[in-house]
Amino acid sequence: MFNPNNQSEWFSSVMLVETNVTVLAIILVGAAVIREREHGTIEHLLVMPVRPSEIAMAKILANGGVIVLAVWLSLELVIRGWLQVPLPGSVPLFMLGTALYLFAVTALGILLATLASSMPQFGLLAAPVYVVLYLLSGAATPVESMPELLQHIVQISPTTQYVKLTQAVLYRNAGVRLVLPQLLAVSAAGGLFLVIALTRFRSMLARQG
Repeated sequence: MFNPNNQSEWFSSVMLVETNVTVLAIILVGAAVIREREHGTIEHLLVMPVRPSEIAMAKILANGGVIVLAVWLSLELVIRGWLQVPLPGSVPLFMLGTALYLFAVTALGILLATLASSMPQFGLLAAPVYVVLYLLSGAATPVESMPELLQHIVQISPTTQYVKLTQAVLYRNAGVRLVLPQLLAVSAAGGLFLVIALTRFRSMLARQG
């Protein structure tokens, strides 16, 4: 009903923005942590009166803010302006979902960065994680076309929940009540990733110290 003429750009444009959000969030935050380790600036942070949680949140907020702005500009200038894709849904609600999703994937980026000791290792680790998240998200192929067991497993992925939220809000004009489960699921995944990332981040800083 959203796309009766089956114009591919109406669907793929929004989904490509979502995939770019995922890869940018993981790479930017993870690279920031890795570069500080390689350049020795972690030692400068260790002598400052800041906690590991404050360091991690600073990276999440700084990189996440830039990506949120890029998503909004892409939606308004490219998707709506250039491609003329009609999106009847609420942009503020979509941006709220995007901010929560960025919280989850930037925390995942920090977690992956604590598992790698160099940029090449981080790239080799982040690439398969991103590919799995993308292929099982429903952005490339519908989740309903996957094996039934896999359909249940992928529901724990924040990327899958974000895709469901986006399609419901932007394509079908869903309100907060309808997408509340997705908002809560993405927030819960972000909290879990952040707790694990902070645990790893503290141990990494302790080794550096």
